[in-house]
Amino acid sequence: MKTDDICVVILTKNESSNIRRTLSRLRWAPEVVIVDSFSDDDTLDIAREFDNVRVVQRPFDQHARQWNYGIHETGITRPWILALDADYLVPDTFVKEIEGLEPRDATTGLRANFVYCVDGKALRGSLYPSNIVLFKKSAGEFFQDGHTQRLKVKGDVQMLQSRLLHDDRKSLSHWLAAQDRYMTLEVDVIRNSSFADLAWADRIRKIPGLSPFVVLLYVLFVKGAILDGRAGLTYAVSRVVAESILTIKLLQPASEPVSPTRQ
Repeated sequence: MKTDDICVVILTKNESSNIRRTLSRLRWAPEVVIVDSFSDDDTLDIAREFDNVRVVQRPFDQHARQWNYGIHETGITRPWILALDADYLVPDTFVKEIEGLEPRDATTGLRANFVYCVDGKALRGSLYPSNIVLFKKSAGEFFQDGHTQRLKVKGDVQMLQSRLLHDDRKSLSHWLAAQDRYMTLEVDVIRNSSFADLAWADRIRKIPGLSPFVVLLYVLFVKGAILDGRAGLTYAVSRVVAESILTIKLLQPASEPVSPTRQ
């Protein structure tokens, strides 16, 4: 696969703590489109330091709509899209694998696993799922699923061997505010889905107070965070806090479904 056929798309909103590190790993890309939700920090000033970056702005209403706008309504003509969060880092091994790819004709998407990092330290394992990150522009469409978006592609999906890095350096206060928003949306999905339709993790969440303890044990001992020192403990505690926020929200009286209006 030729890298000239790839356009990188990134969503941003106040990502000054992450975006320079992310963009510095994308100098190989001929075109990077940033869809910004009117950041009021240094995100855009940093983005303009890179010659291959083009910035468009759109008020945020929903992650899926923001992604679909970035892919289909910003004048991208290259046939392949590499969709990245602002805290994803692309290692050289990933680029080399892409350059050596000869996707089958039916292949329209490429899925990658992630190495989760805490303050730059890579963990042995995490709860972060694999995602389709590279796909044909003509075959991809995002839809909203709880607090996040999912990508649906028409065609076959191939698994990549190389992994991307997830390394978010935003502040604790920002993280806590984000978890509050995310878990509000997750609660709405859990409450409005039948038990049979839920994934196993959400079935556990249905039992009040159980998920924080399950997550703690799973992250520490199954994913190996207990061997990762301070970074592993930080990650394990952060997941317990996130699950505890969700549990508290589930125990509160049900309210009207919440629409995602903030990023």
